[in-house]
Amino acid sequence: MTMSFTPTAHTPHMHRSSRRFLRDLDRPTDLFRDLGPNWYASVMGTGIVANAAGLLPFHVAGLRAFGTVVWALASVILVALTVAWAVHWVLHRDIARLHAHHPVMSHFWGAPAMALMTVGAGTLSLGGDWIGTGVAVRVDSVLWAAGTLLGLVTSVWIPYLAMTEHEAREDSAFGGWLMPVVPPMVSAATGAALVSHVPAGQERLTLLLACYAMFGISLFSSIIIITQLWSRLVHHKLGPAAMVPTLWIVLGPLGQSVTAANALGSVAHLALPAPYATGAAVFGVVYGLPTWGFAMMWLALAARLTLRTARRHMPFALTWWSFTFPVGTCVTGTCLLAARLHSDALDVAAAGLYALLLAAWAVVAVRTLRGSFFGTLFLPQGPAPAPAPR
Repeated sequence: MTMSFTPTAHTPHMHRSSRRFLRDLDRPTDLFRDLGPNWYASVMGTGIVANAAGLLPFHVAGLRAFGTVVWALASVILVALTVAWAVHWVLHRDIARLHAHHPVMSHFWGAPAMALMTVGAGTLSLGGDWIGTGVAVRVDSVLWAAGTLLGLVTSVWIPYLAMTEHEAREDSAFGGWLMPVVPPMVSAATGAALVSHVPAGQERLTLLLACYAMFGISLFSSIIIITQLWSRLVHHKLGPAAMVPTLWIVLGPLGQSVTAANALGSVAHLALPAPYATGAAVFGVVYGLPTWGFAMMWLALAARLTLRTARRHMPFALTWWSFTFPVGTCVTGTCLLAARLHSDALDVAAAGLYALLLAAWAVVAVRTLRGSFFGTLFLPQGPAPAPAPR
């Protein structure tokens, strides 16, 4: 089965096409006809701005209030997008099913799971100021459980389809391949905050062990895919300009794993006996610092490749949300390392990375609103696909 995928770009021709598209809609619900799971990246990218604000190792007046407002915005986007996606599934089920069998779009099935857990984490860390700690814990528990279950499914289901059904050439590897396998790492990082809210004993121990197991699921899968991506870049170069932003997705499992290792290490003493609790805390630093170093190297490399492509022309697409969430995970990982090591240098690094995150989020959010207003982001992203196999 083949189905081409070309991310939508903003050009005068596309603006004319979008106006015709919106004018010729048979019914308003046709607006959701081609809504894919990649839209949930906007929730991830917005939510991480809020979550990272709550972890920054310095005090700025109004920063927590700003983070809470952004968390509320991410929550509203999540609800609105989920309703829209439900309409998409009810009225355009054939197209929805084909997304899972698309060799590119299918990998973005990991986005809904991460969106749920990102908003859930913000609910616990920031939303409690508005809705109370008890309610925040319950909401986060539901979102974390739903996101974890969906993430565990995508971490097996999408690679299975890639191995048995999708057509992949030697130059097919791209950053999006990481999307379905990163959710378990997000589960590990965000699940750490729930450990203290689970009854002591076997329940708390089970949650902690499950988080470490999911840490391993995502870590080793990501290492394999990052190696394939590096090989593709060396042998086949960058590929389509609109897909270059997905190179930043590599920062996701790197930054999130640093966050998870240190977050879990901080709560391990609540469930593990000595010396394992101490070992877990030490692991956060011993693993986190080298991984953080590689993440900064990849950030510099991805930035250079992105600037090189932008000078030649890099059309806007939803893949630009790759500039947000992955950078945000580097912010949270840096913040936790800085807190553990009391490092002024890491404090400065966290501030710089958060500034980069804010700039990227502002640009991508504005471009997404503009594309939504003109309708270009709702246009079909390829010709009619062949029927999906049963």
